[in-house]
Amino acid sequence: MEWLNYHHLRYFWTVAKEGSLARAAEKLHVSQPSISEQIRELEAALGEKLFRREGRNNKLTHAGHVVFGYAEEIFALGRELMNDVKQRPGARTLRLYVGVVDSFPKLVTNEILKPVFLMPQTVHVICREGKMEDLLAQLAAHRLDIVLADEPASSSTNFKTYNHSLGESGTTFCAEKKLAAKLKRNFPQSLHDAPALLPTENTSLRRTLETWFREQKIQPRIVAEFEDLALMKVMAAEGRGFIALPSVAVNDAVGHYGFQTIGRTEKCRVQFHAITAERRIAHPAVALITSQARVMMRD
Repeated sequence: MEWLNYHHLRYFWTVAKEGSLARAAEKLHVSQPSISEQIRELEAALGEKLFRREGRNNKLTHAGHVVFGYAEEIFALGRELMNDVKQRPGARTLRLYVGVVDSFPKLVTNEILKPVFLMPQTVHVICREGKMEDLLAQLAAHRLDIVLADEPASSSTNFKTYNHSLGESGTTFCAEKKLAAKLKRNFPQSLHDAPALLPTENTSLRRTLETWFREQKIQPRIVAEFEDLALMKVMAAEGRGFIALPSVAVNDAVGHYGFQTIGRTEKCRVQFHAITAERRIAHPAVALITSQARVMMRD
């Protein structure tokens, strides 16, 4: 049986976190050549290069990113073990690994995760954002407990996944105060040729919006498109255009960014899904957030 040298792994992890051999050497109080040798031995044991040179910098390879993710979990569990044994024996923290598809509204994510922090058992939540296919691969490798997405996982994936519908929401159009006041009049026709900040075309929300625009014979003037919906809200707060949000998240958006509502429609629906690697949900935090999310969507 091959054994992992955790000493080598800690050296690699420190370099990856610090961003350079020099800073890692300073933190670990060892020489740079010593760290380099330890990492070479780890690479030899794994049969993969973990870093590649880009100018003067060391960048993680694909394998390096994978190993770094595991190292983060390993050393986090080590810290947790020490804390529990020394301070709170018998009160082990429940860890919840959540993948969030980058097009999934963050305000909705926040609402969905709120019940977890009210559980009697202490829960440590680790959120990872990314593309659907990348997150599903992590789910299949049991590195995630749940993926939150605005569309179900495709049946064509190479591994088994289970879609759990959390509900759906209508769509509300918002903007900065002055622009909203102008566009409120004669909504939804007022959106025709109005400046719009929209999600990119590869998102479920954008496809739903385009269908609704066609039905209403509306063609907004697209100013910018975003994969990062948080950036979209920041630009909307400066009055650069109107945005479309799931109605379930509007109150928080108004509170955070000072938006005003232009109008809303129930004919433009946004869906929310939880994706797991198991049909029956065993993780208590996953079971809680899926059941509570369905209640929230109904409200």
